Amino acid sequence: MRITVVGDVLLDVDINGSATRLSPDAPVPVVNVADVRRRAGGAGLVATVLAQDGHHVALVTAVSDDDGASHLRRALARVSVLAGVPLAPTPTKTRVRIGTHPMVRFDEGCEPAPVPSSTDEMLAAIATADAIVVADYGRGITANTDIRAALSEAAHRVPVVWDPHPAGSEPVEGVAVVTPNLAEALASAKAGGLEPSRTGAEEAGQYLREKWGSAAVLVTRGEDGALLLSAGEPAHGIPAPKTTVSDPCGAGDRLAGSLAVHLGLGLDLAQAATKAVEDASAFLAVGGAAALAVVAEAPEPSPVVELKGLELVDTGDLHPDGVQLAQAVRAKGGTVVATGGCFDLLHAGHARTLAAARSMGDCLIVCLNSDESVRRLKGAHRPIVSVEDRAELLLALECVDAVVIFGEDTPEACLTQIQPDIWVKGGDYTPEELPEARLVAGWGGRCVTVPFHPARSTSGLAAALAKVS
Repeated sequence: MRITVVGDVLLDVDINGSATRLSPDAPVPVVNVADVRRRAGGAGLVATVLAQDGHHVALVTAVSDDDGASHLRRALARVSVLAGVPLAPTPTKTRVRIGTHPMVRFDEGCEPAPVPSSTDEMLAAIATADAIVVADYGRGITANTDIRAALSEAAHRVPVVWDPHPAGSEPVEGVAVVTPNLAEALASAKAGGLEPSRTGAEEAGQYLREKWGSAAVLVTRGEDGALLLSAGEPAHGIPAPKTTVSDPCGAGDRLAGSLAVHLGLGLDLAQAATKAVEDASAFLAVGGAAALAVVAEAPEPSPVVELKGLELVDTGDLHPDGVQLAQAVRAKGGTVVATGGCFDLLHAGHARTLAAARSMGDCLIVCLNSDESVRRLKGAHRPIVSVEDRAELLLALECVDAVVIFGEDTPEACLTQIQPDIWVKGGDYTPEELPEARLVAGWGGRCVTVPFHPARSTSGLAAALAKVS
């Protein structure tokens, strides 16, 4: 699908580290920085997620020419960026975390910005889209009169989903859905003279739908899901799936993007909204926006060419080089492919599967069951070959770039940290039937199956060896 995202881009920076002591200068923690991760925020996050879903994404925005903009352009390597003349510095939000706990946030260049210019290419991207997401972050792109006119025209042809901002412009009339969160909806209604209660999502939403002239308003309510309000229909509550959330950042962006996609595919409003809420919950379950960082800097990062090596890890842990390889490949706009299994007694079927997997992207990471994991899955007589030897044999293949060993019964923990673009398995089932399908879809990845070779198996080799002995 051709999707155009219209809106303001931000640079989000995460400084992650640990703290074990206080500073001698003041009673504040000393943070030992483990890594610095940068990603596109605002409309850039919406565009990044949709591009990872496999859509053709054009981003209509304004990008400066400073150092922050250079990081943004690297983060947006998969997106066609159509930008107006830079009129303000790149707004940058830097978060410092100790473990999973946020400590402080620094905002730079976030002052009000002048309305940026537009180009014919930007307007053409709006006119030719199959669906449009407006991610307004209050920095002027939606106030451009030519862009507003193009959006008004597009709203008659394709679904337009508008994610508003308190400091931004009002949605153009006729958009399919406007998606304020509850606080934004209540504040906007109050500014208009209404006095809704703190739980008055329905009252505020109906008021805003009539004020903005939109077909519907979807008021998002965090863990309580969302409330859909459309003309002539009763309010429709949409529950959010229960999930553990460590960082809610990016939920609204994921929801707005998914909503536009599902509407563009022809789903009715209630179905599309329900799926969008589910997509947002799944997105948060795998780490949210923080998991999408495309630039990772450690104190002594390893070059990609040196990452091909034996990576042995303890049960439940993942060697950082595996993550660095995936991040480095994605940072260059490449595709990360992963597969997994026991790979006990490597045979031709394995080789064919691995070669096919590697051909789908720019690196192949193999998630390998530990000896203990194989014994639980296959029985006390397995594995025949130790994990060290299995890993070494895999790495000897030209098509394998890294091996990550895990001790659980499933590779879900490894997958969550690596977040491959493509997860490959061999078998006679469809990709949707894979148990990892929902997990991988949560960060915009996809599952692929390759043909199973029934005459070539570890069990068959083991049986033949037993006869010989």
